[in-house]
Amino acid sequence: MRIAIVGCGAMGTVLGAFLIKNGCPVDFIDSYEEHVKALNEKGAHIIGKVDFKVPVKAYTPDEMEGVYDIVFLFTKQTANEVVLPRLIPHLGENSTVCTLQNGVPEPFVAKYIGENRTVGGAVLWSATFSAPGVSELTQDVSNLDHFFDIGEINGKITDRIQKIAEILNHMGTTSVSANLMASRWGKLVNNACVSGMSAACGCTFGEVMQNEKARACVSYLGREVKVCCEAEGYKLPPLVLGLSPDSLSIKDQEQFNENQKMFIYMYSFAPNAKASMLQDLEKGKITEVEMINGYVSEVGKKHGITTPFNDTVIEIVKKIENKELPLSMSNLKYFSSNWFTYDMYKAK
Repeated sequence: MRIAIVGCGAMGTVLGAFLIKNGCPVDFIDSYEEHVKALNEKGAHIIGKVDFKVPVKAYTPDEMEGVYDIVFLFTKQTANEVVLPRLIPHLGENSTVCTLQNGVPEPFVAKYIGENRTVGGAVLWSATFSAPGVSELTQDVSNLDHFFDIGEINGKITDRIQKIAEILNHMGTTSVSANLMASRWGKLVNNACVSGMSAACGCTFGEVMQNEKARACVSYLGREVKVCCEAEGYKLPPLVLGLSPDSLSIKDQEQFNENQKMFIYMYSFAPNAKASMLQDLEKGKITEVEMINGYVSEVGKKHGITTPFNDTVIEIVKKIENKELPLSMSNLKYFSSNWFTYDMYKAK
């Protein structure tokens, strides 16, 4: 069986290194030539919460040959219109692409390669790209009850999704979901909320959690995600370590306080991590904000739901991309105090 990871930035490199370390051969595919060269010459070096190095086989997209049975897609969604057409020649009729991208990418991926070849999933750990050939696992995964939530778009439990789970189990326990899209919305709580604020404020997850206004924004971003998820007909699954998504409703002060405690606990395991969107901003790249926070706003408009916090994250991040705003906590001023229903400053 031929397996490839397409898009070996921080997350793809960490996954591939763990798979190979634990006996599952996989090809690394990435467009960053210096990174590919370093991987081939020195191996994949994973640092942070672990420290190990494994030899790997890495290729640029134009060096790909033959057909792959399983492809894990880890590129940014901003690259999909370029990546997916180039991937099609390397897929057979029975090949499977498992998109592990942020946001809700399955419909877009299926449009290119067919729903019959598309599955997806959410990644429940975090990583940061350090240097060519080197990626940092920024989260203590010893506390995770599972590392991935994966599933078919139609919710069926098939032989192929079980096979994907067997492969991912080489890194950590994988949960097969009969409700993939709800799981996607669960991951969106992290991507849109804490990652969104990390990008908008130019800071680490820990710094977001330490700032009372930023942390309050995270809570209200979460409320918008929950409301939009339910409008689409899905129910958010339990969050990290079984924490309930009910507190995202923010119906009263007590619930808001529980919401704050939940996020503080969730991100106590990765205080020094940065959102991938922030890493893109630091490199002067276009982010996935329109596919993450923008997806929430799009669903909100569809159902007549106002999403001022997600809308503002998008506005700030786009202005940072255009060099109109700095990477600074001062961007918090764009979140109007009139939007906060409950006492954000006294919540601990």
